[in-house]
Amino acid sequence: MTTDAPRPGPRILALGDSLTAGYGLASSDSFARRLEAALVERYGAATVHQAGVSGDTSADGLRRLPRVLAGLGIKPDLAIVEFGANDMLQGVSPDRMRANLDAMLVELGRCGIPALVAGMKAPVWLGVFAASFDAVFPAVAEAHGASLYPFFLDGVVGDPTLTLMDGMHPNARAIGIVVARMLPFVEAALVKARTTA
Repeated sequence: MTTDAPRPGPRILALGDSLTAGYGLASSDSFARRLEAALVERYGAATVHQAGVSGDTSADGLRRLPRVLAGLGIKPDLAIVEFGANDMLQGVSPDRMRANLDAMLVELGRCGIPALVAGMKAPVWLGVFAASFDAVFPAVAEAHGASLYPFFLDGVVGDPTLTLMDGMHPNARAIGIVVARMLPFVEAALVKARTTA
């Protein structure tokens, strides 16, 4: 009598900027590692490939995406795409950011990798720019049939006890909040990916 080999847990590509990379944190406290640990608790096994680079804009992410994909040994079940904060800080137009995110999702789709777009929100005092910026993420997700997590820093932004000394980047406690809030969206995206495969 033979037994089936255990099924691998979910495999996820986490593509983004310093928020994904875990700027200023121990590697074990980065978003990718904390998400991986949460998924292991649920599924017994999981792999989250950390592909965040501090300082990256959406244009930087688009440029390195082919290299990231070529370096993956196994096609992931889901890609989390998290960009926007540096575009905002550098004054990149929302239209240009959208074009970059569109191109990333086209490439992921060409490779058969479902995506979850992790949105960002601009401060309301940026007025018209903020409205245009915020609208990019749901629009991109809808256009490509991708899943959406509306705001990566939901539950964290605005609380000084949840940032590093720079007052911008999330600390380890904040990353725990991010992962806890995003986890149901990640699991729903994995279910969606399986049912539409």
